[in-house]
This record gives sequence, C-alpha cells and structure tokens, in this order.
Amino acid sequence: MSSTLLPDYAGGGIVNLMQSVATACGSTRARYPELAALSAAQLARARHVVLLVIDGLGLRTLARHTASPHLQRHLLGSMTSVFPSTTASAITTLMTGLAPAQHGLTGWHMHMDEIDQTLSILPLTPRLAPARMLPDELPARLFDHQSLSQTLDRECWVIAPRSIVGSAFNAWHARGAQTLGYNGLPGMFAGLGELLQADARPRYVYAYTPDLDSFSHHYGTDSRQAQQALTDLDSLFGALLRRLRGSNTWLLATADHGFIDSPTRRVIDLADHAQLAALLLRPLCGERRAAYCYVAPDNRPAFEAYVRRHLARATHLYASERLIAAGWFGPPPHHPRLAARVGDYTLVMKDNWTIKDWLPGEKRYTMVGVHGGISTNEMRVPLVAVHV
Repeated sequence: MSSTLLPDYAGGGIVNLMQSVATACGSTRARYPELAALSAAQLARARHVVLLVIDGLGLRTLARHTASPHLQRHLLGSMTSVFPSTTASAITTLMTGLAPAQHGLTGWHMHMDEIDQTLSILPLTPRLAPARMLPDELPARLFDHQSLSQTLDRECWVIAPRSIVGSAFNAWHARGAQTLGYNGLPGMFAGLGELLQADARPRYVYAYTPDLDSFSHHYGTDSRQAQQALTDLDSLFGALLRRLRGSNTWLLATADHGFIDSPTRRVIDLADHAQLAALLLRPLCGERRAAYCYVAPDNRPAFEAYVRRHLARATHLYASERLIAAGWFGPPPHHPRLAARVGDYTLVMKDNWTIKDWLPGEKRYTMVGVHGGISTNEMRVPLVAVHV
C-alpha cells in the first residue's frame, strides 16, 4: 500500500511558499504562515524573484532522474501540494497565493451553480454542450479572487505557452502583470533571461511549463519521453543560471503536483456500476483520483452501502463536509461556494486506483500517469532555490 500525505498549510506547503514570495514582493496580505524553509526576509534581499512552475515535477520524479544535475544541486527541500493535488487547484494557488478553501477551484471538472453547468475549469468549457456562456465571459461571473500580481508593489510578468497565455483562465489570473507567450521550452528560458537583465527594475516573474506533465500523463512518469523532457529542462535551467549570475535574482522552481502511474486494470469505469451511477444527481466532478459525488438525501444510505460493499478495495469514502472541516482544502474562512463545489461525498482513491465516467459524445482517452490524490508521490513537490 502506498503511503499518504495530507496537504500542509501551516508552513510546509506551496501556499506557504507563495506567502513568502508575496510578502517579499510587497504584498500586505498575510493569510498564511510563511514557508519555514524560505522566509520572505531571505527573498526580499534579492532584486528579482522568479517562480518557475514545472507542471508535474514531483519530488519522486526529480529524485529518480539522475540526469537533472542543476535542479538536484539546488534542491532546498520539499513541500506539499494542495488538495486535490491537481493543476486546476494548485496552479490557482500558485497564481493567487490562496488555498483552495479560499479561491474555490476544486478540480478539473467542477459543477458551477452560478450557471448550473459542469465545466472543465481550465479551458472553461462545458462537459456537456452547449455552452451557456463563452469562456471569456465566465471568469467575471465565476471567480472573485485577486491574482497574486495585483497584490504586489513591483513589476510583474507571467510567462506561459503561447497557446494558453491569452486564455480566459490565464488572463484572469495574470491580472496586474504583463504577459509573455512562448513557443517551445527554449523560448521560455530566453524570455526569462531577457526580463532579468542587470538594469531591469525589480520584478516578480512567474513562468510555467506544461511539457513534463503532458508526457507523464500520456506515457508514464518514468517513460523515456518524460525523462527526456526533464533532461532538456534541466540543461536550459543550468544555462539560465549562468546567464543570470550576478543579477541578484532568487530563482525558485517547484511544481503543482507529483504523479503516480495507474494501469488500466486499476481504472473503475462508472459504466460498470450502473446501480451506483443511478444514485448520482450529476456526473462525477473533481478528478480521477478524488471524485466528488452529488447524491440526493434519500439516496445517500444506498450510495454509502454500495461503495462500501463493491468499491472498498479501491476507494476511501468521505462526506465532503468532513474534508472541509478537517482542513484538506485549507484553513477557514472558506469560499462561500466551497461546499457546493465538492459535492456530498468525495471518493479518495487508494493505492493507484482511479475512477472515471464518460458522457455521451465525450472523446475517450487513457492516462498512464495520474494525480489528484493524497499519495506521497502525488502530494510531495520539490523546492529548488538558488540566489544568483
């Protein structure tokens, strides 16, 4: 059985890193303790602060991949992701400085009562057509949180792939910053180098790369493709360190989540459990590794009995309100719609199990690498930190 790890919001998680960064860069908002391993006072001594987010780079992946000498040489320690350990929730934390309990984004698929539709939250597209609002119209309707850049007193930049830098989700979370789109990893590092010249005004730069995550999903965490992506990134990271030498920059690198691999025999297809599916008010929300279930009050005893009888080997069953109260999503005060966005129950998958449903017309696909759960390998992310 794999070990588990709950998110740390008290000094050892990515939300605490962002509190250190925010305070160092002039924010007066102090909702969380600073990261114990790297204080705001340490970061504030530098002219520039850079946060490089390597989507999917769990601590396990970095530790096992020996051909990443630059990242490993400057590994300061590790942190936990948030719950669920997924891009939709964790990237929002990294771009706002808020825990999911405050920003309210709780997974890839979310039912949004405001428009009574279930969305894929990053592209802001509905699971079931037609869309009731265009993606560009949705952030102002669904989001009420500030971006981190809006709280800082220095020039801010967001660097992301050209394909997503102007998306509705990214544009909302980059408010207060200038944006730079890039094509290919060398373009991202070139952009970083140009923004951090010695004569530049003090800057906070957030840079994001999705390549490792994509390869890990498609081919697996230890695949040749994923390893090559990390090798290429590490080489460019080393070149950036040499280019920035003497620039008085803190260069931080971390991830939104880690990964595990899940073989097809460990995938529970809801279509094989018609009795369970019939008890749900709407399709599964959240993640394959942490699925939110909406169940009418009269059906809850039958729902609980079915899960415990037929799925106990694969999943833990929690009342979602218990997870909120236990602080899995972060400390209070809670987003006013948090409870509505995590359903009545949460299926937290054991070991390397996943659960999935498919709606009519949805394109089916498989994932080798997965995340979203509370295994140590999903939750634990590295903190690479170097002052150049």
